[in-house]
Amino acid sequence: MTVAHVATRTLQEVRMNGEEVEVVDHRFKGLPPAAQGLTLPALAAERRNLFTDGFTTPVLALSAESVEHNLALMETYATRHGLVFAPHGKTSMAPQLFARQIEHGAWGITLAVPHQVRVAREFGIQRIFLANEIVDAAALRWIGSELDADPDFTFICYVDSVRGVELMDEALRGTSRPLDVVVELGAGDGARTGARTEAECAAIADAVAATGTLRLVGVAGYEGEVPEADGERVRAWLRRLVALAADFDKAGRFSRISGTDEIVISAGGSAWFDAVADVFAEIPELSSPVCKLLRSGAYISHDDGHYRHLTPFNRVPDEGSLHAGFRLWAQVVSRPTGEQAFVNAGKRDAAYDLDLPEAQVVRDARTGEIRPAAGITVSGLSDQHGWVRTTPEADLEVGDWVGMGLSHPCTSFDKWQLIPLVEADGTVVDYIRTYF
Repeated sequence: MTVAHVATRTLQEVRMNGEEVEVVDHRFKGLPPAAQGLTLPALAAERRNLFTDGFTTPVLALSAESVEHNLALMETYATRHGLVFAPHGKTSMAPQLFARQIEHGAWGITLAVPHQVRVAREFGIQRIFLANEIVDAAALRWIGSELDADPDFTFICYVDSVRGVELMDEALRGTSRPLDVVVELGAGDGARTGARTEAECAAIADAVAATGTLRLVGVAGYEGEVPEADGERVRAWLRRLVALAADFDKAGRFSRISGTDEIVISAGGSAWFDAVADVFAEIPELSSPVCKLLRSGAYISHDDGHYRHLTPFNRVPDEGSLHAGFRLWAQVVSRPTGEQAFVNAGKRDAAYDLDLPEAQVVRDARTGEIRPAAGITVSGLSDQHGWVRTTPEADLEVGDWVGMGLSHPCTSFDKWQLIPLVEADGTVVDYIRTYF
């Protein structure tokens, strides 16, 4: 399971091959109405300006420079710490970005549910780590057919219960090769999924060994669910995960791993990957080489809220910093008082599950000048309106564009089917298609 370039098809390549030619139409909010009927590659080739070439508000923009910076930074980080990187694709569900992540050294893509696997396979992703147990028989049969049809397809998923193993085994009988699984160790009482004790993990591993359809290749879990998480508690749980792998290895539970494969030990969300790097550096020598698999996904766009505060780079500033990539542009459509304004972006457009949008800049409707959003605060969201509170220093009138930073990348991507990729001067260089 060494890092290698994985053959994949970008969205543009799929279109250019004639398999799918999407055009600008009513499905995609924010795009220029005058571009109706153009193919997306043709529109991208025009390099239109987000502010002056017909885009309508609200419109979500993704910074081309920030994406490139973040891709390079995490590639460097993973390499420096000897980690194999499979970023979580559920963040963006954008095959174009999957392709860029793989170009920047990613082993493959992590996903969460079978539908996401179908999207990834449609665009040629050859290595998938599914951070969940699958008990849906129809989905399992489809995954088995993918394994049968493509000997180069690598697929790994969680198991976290004996009953889950039974359901997987029943659905997969008749497949030509076993499905690789890792036992999920839960992060503690009150955490999310995963077996709570090492004894339960061992029982699951024994259940896997009793099947002919599954192959145990490692252990995994999610440290972000450790109760009352701090550096000490997270590292303690990660050491339990490593010890579990060592105990399984000593007991011969990975005996079906061939000489060319590795034992997988996987963890790593976007808040504690520094702890993962520290503890995984302590992994002892096992009977087979170890694939130290990191799965952090929010880095691709980062954010101006939740992950700005939680990113491990705040704790290890010498290793670099991520750049927030999203900016939601909306226009002031009402200014009823000197203390109140309303913009035309609301819950249908902006992530709000963790934090409200943050007003950052104003683009003057009269002059085109961009200035800081002094004295301007987003105080609430309706379905299609943003409530804006202003102080006397705020210079804001109807028609002005307000650029807002967002919190939580996952719920920013999933509100937009098509996102302009924009350079610092406003030039749109591509369009990122999402598949949620």
